[in-house]
Amino acid sequence: MKIKKAELEKVAVKKEQYPKEDTVELAFAGRSNVGKSSFINAMLGRKNLARTSSTPGKTRTINFYNVNDKLRLVDLPGYGYARVSKSEKEKWAGIINEYLETRENLLETILLVDIRHEPTELDKQMYDYIIHSGFSGIVIATKKDKIKKSQVNKHVDAIAKKLEMPSKDNIITFSSEKKDMVDEVWYIFNDMIEFHKIK
Repeated sequence: MKIKKAELEKVAVKKEQYPKEDTVELAFAGRSNVGKSSFINAMLGRKNLARTSSTPGKTRTINFYNVNDKLRLVDLPGYGYARVSKSEKEKWAGIINEYLETRENLLETILLVDIRHEPTELDKQMYDYIIHSGFSGIVIATKKDKIKKSQVNKHVDAIAKKLEMPSKDNIITFSSEKKDMVDEVWYIFNDMIEFHKIK
């Protein structure tokens, strides 16, 4: 996709603050510090549109990014950050669940995991939720540049095993630094959008 326009359209913590349901949305879920903001920046060809931070748990809101007035990329709050209170974690979970359970124009929810680490129980719960909600179950394994090429398949196998995925084909390895899979991921996203139009 040629990016002619990319902007932060809305920041929300509750349903009343969401933008209108007039544009299809792709949502991205993942642990704190998994690299969702960096992924979105890489996909949109921008350096600092999605705010990145070295401090996990920085994204505490749902951020809606308008792409060409035809699509929104939705950055959900990161989960699983240890250094916050139980009540704060529950608040974040509530923000995520309200969006996922009520958004009519949500096309896909995509899970991001860090390729270097085995997925956590929270990742497994999120993946199961995504599958049970009828989505494709695509997983983007970020930070591919942080491991040796010879180790990639071993780490992909570990992700597929932990998440109990029927096929490794749904795991896309990605490096926000090198941006080597941006075109391929856009190809997949465009297919989703076209399939939605046919339905």
